[in-house]
This record gives sequence, C-alpha cells and structure tokens, in this order.
Amino acid sequence: MLQEFAQHRQVMQQELQKVIIGQHDVIEQLFAAIFTRGHCLLEGVPGLAKTLMVSTLARILDVSFNRIQFTPDLMPSDITGTNVLDEDDKGKRAFRFVQGPIFTNILLADEINRTPPKTQAALLQSMQEREVTVAGTTYDLPQPFFTIATQNPIEQEGTYPLPEAQLDRFMFNIKVGYPSASEEEQILTATTRNEKPEVNKILSAKAIVNLQKLVNSIAVSEQIVKYAARLVRATRPGDSESPEFIKELVDWGAGPRAGQFLIQGGKAIAAMDGRFSVAIADVQRIAVPVLRHRVSANFQAQAEGMDTEAIVQKLLAEIPPPNAEKYE
Repeated sequence: MLQEFAQHRQVMQQELQKVIIGQHDVIEQLFAAIFTRGHCLLEGVPGLAKTLMVSTLARILDVSFNRIQFTPDLMPSDITGTNVLDEDDKGKRAFRFVQGPIFTNILLADEINRTPPKTQAALLQSMQEREVTVAGTTYDLPQPFFTIATQNPIEQEGTYPLPEAQLDRFMFNIKVGYPSASEEEQILTATTRNEKPEVNKILSAKAIVNLQKLVNSIAVSEQIVKYAARLVRATRPGDSESPEFIKELVDWGAGPRAGQFLIQGGKAIAAMDGRFSVAIADVQRIAVPVLRHRVSANFQAQAEGMDTEAIVQKLLAEIPPPNAEKYE
C-alpha cells in the first residue's frame, strides 16, 4: 500500500515538473501538507512561479480549485458568501445562501497580506474547523480542503502582516528561493517556446482523503513524540529547559499545534519515502518550515542578524535526539 503511495507521489512530482523547474523542497513540503490536511503559506519574491505551482497542482489533482486575489477593498462576504433575497413566482420572498469562492477543495489566497485583518479573519474558522458560519448558519466545506496562501516578503507598502492566530493555522511557511543557474536557463528555454505542457490528472478527491487516512496510520514511536515535544518546548523562553540563547533572542515560542504538525509532517515524509514508521530525521527535515513562523525573534536577535530560521537551525543543532532504549 505504501509502495503504491510512494509511486503516486513520484508520478505527481513528474507531472508537476513538466511545468515547474526545480523547487524540489517546496514541492515536497506542499505534498506533505496535502497528505496531512495541512495549509501552506508560500513566501517569495515576485516571479518565482508560486501561483503557477498551486494552479498546476490543482490540475494534477482532480479537485475543484478557486483563486482569490486579496486586495485592500476585499470584504469577508466576498470570501465566505452571502445571503441574497430571492422572490419566487408567487411573490414570496426568502433568503438564499450564495456560496463564496471558499467552497472548494484547493483555495489559493493570492497576496494574502494585501487585505485588512478583518478580511483575513474570514479564513480562521474555515482553516481550523473546515466550516463557514454566515448569518448564524454553519456550512461544511467540501473534503478535502486546503488553503495555500502566497505573500511577497519585500514589499511592505500597503500590506497588513498576518495576525499570529492566522499564521499558526498554516502547517508550513515555505520559502520559495531563486532557481540555480542551470534551472534558470531551463526556465528561459521552456517558457519562451510556443509550447504549453499538458499535465495529467493523478488523484481524485476521494483518493486524497483515503491517502490522508493511510498517512495518519503511520506508526510514531514514543521517542519521536518526546523529541517533537522537546523541540517545541525549547522554543519557549519561559520554559525552564529552553537553551540560554532562546531566553535572550525570543519573545515567545511555538504552541502545541507546532508539535502536532511536526509529527504529521514526519508521517507524510516517511510515507512518501515508502516507510512504515517515522524517523528523527523526518522531523528534523520539516522542523524549519513548521517552526519559523511560530517563533517571534526580539530586537536582540535582529541586532545579532539572527532571523527565526537561524534560531530554529541553531535549536536543531543544540537539542539532541533522545537515545533509543536498549532492550535486554
């Protein structure tokens, strides 16, 4: 079963790479989120194919896809939907709910930091409870449901930083970097020809839900749970066991969600490799994208040129994995 899953993942990657050149880590983290019901925040400068990556992913998966372009004048009802007054043939009036673009399987929240917090907050309930409440009535979102948001880290004119409650709902904060020299040459060759690559649909919505159940059933040892808990607790300056540099450089650390996502992400990495159990290396592989947006660095850290990513990397180097117990 897991071998079949690993093959599916391989085929998905091949299809995606017909359009997207390079970005192997980004693609791996996107897949890990999809197989564990997680949401992703893609961060990168303009022109790095963030939006193209998400729309191509939606074409590979046989699921519905909506894109919302976040703008300063966007209203919460533009996302969730609204009640409309309808009149029937007999002149009787009644309210009818018109679904917003959030009622989809994959939602692309493009430039999410361009809209005010009031509108950003419209996503809070849908990302955690996977439902939407409008005028006192709660509507379930289709399964599976993922939010993949993009934002541009450089331009701060006319942007609204995401509230902590919103950031915490994203499983991964994925940094999309520049391509290498050879990848950039490939991009230029492929995109300036008059050819449009065709991608095939690989997985249906039902297949994704079944694969999510399969990933969830991957075994996690007590060792892994202890390591994930220790890693998360070490990010909190108030914790007695956190390293000295955390107490100096961090205002506040990650919450329990971080530990849940470390274990879920570890399960996805193990499953994509065709393994039946999670290893310490799997947790370490996804620790940076899980923790970098949950740790708040203070002025001292900025003065020392340490961003949250550097703090998490240092933490990974300092926190030793628990020793496996020997059985006599």
